Amino acid sequence: MTDRVALVTGGGAGIGEAACLRLAREGRSVAVLGRGRENTTAVANAIVDGGGKAIAVQADVADRGQIADALAAVRSALGPVTILVNNAGIEEFSAFQDIGEDAWDNIMNVNLKGVYHVTQLVLPDMLAAGWGRIVNLTALGAQIGGPNMAHYTASKGGLTAMTRTLATELGPKGITVNAVSPGFIQTPMAQRAIDGELFHAAPEDILASYPIPRIGQPDEVAVAIAMFASEDAGYITGQTLGVNGGCCT
Repeated sequence: MTDRVALVTGGGAGIGEAACLRLAREGRSVAVLGRGRENTTAVANAIVDGGGKAIAVQADVADRGQIADALAAVRSALGPVTILVNNAGIEEFSAFQDIGEDAWDNIMNVNLKGVYHVTQLVLPDMLAAGWGRIVNLTALGAQIGGPNMAHYTASKGGLTAMTRTLATELGPKGITVNAVSPGFIQTPMAQRAIDGELFHAAPEDILASYPIPRIGQPDEVAVAIAMFASEDAGYITGQTLGVNGGCCT
């Protein structure tokens, strides 16, 4: 279905990049949105070189004006957006008593308020089409907790609640809203935490407790995103699917 346009935030690397490439392989036109021009352009070029249709746009999801400008460019180049993957996110490790107000606000502005901005600005396209797919990226830590990540897990827990609420509100309008909750996935953000020894335990010890005792790959998360974004997923909404090697189930 090449007439569907997908917007993927944080699309320049990691899970976002994998989602862009997967959706393009399934015939979607893809808008690769991120703050870095080099990464987003590389992903869009890879899609075009493979015979797909894509555009790279730069914006900070915490800045509503930048998002509005980016969407205007997407609509002009590709058409209305009816698939939205809210993937952009940041993390920080800090003991709760040491989290400053600025750090708290920064996490919330990107991980939660950013989803509010992007979704609200994209929604008119879906309402006009009477069809839409919204996929939010939450996190395993929002379900089981994550030491030294209270602000991050709170933002992702709020996104889980938003997912359920939007599903009830938008379902009658032909729009589904679901969440994918990744576990330990090999992304640049995870690698920075590994290199900085920021996790509460050694990565190999964490992974040894999983039923599938290895780190996951971004492509494995993209499978779940593409499923929720598919034409066939019209009766699935308000769900959170863990892609976590069976951890904590």
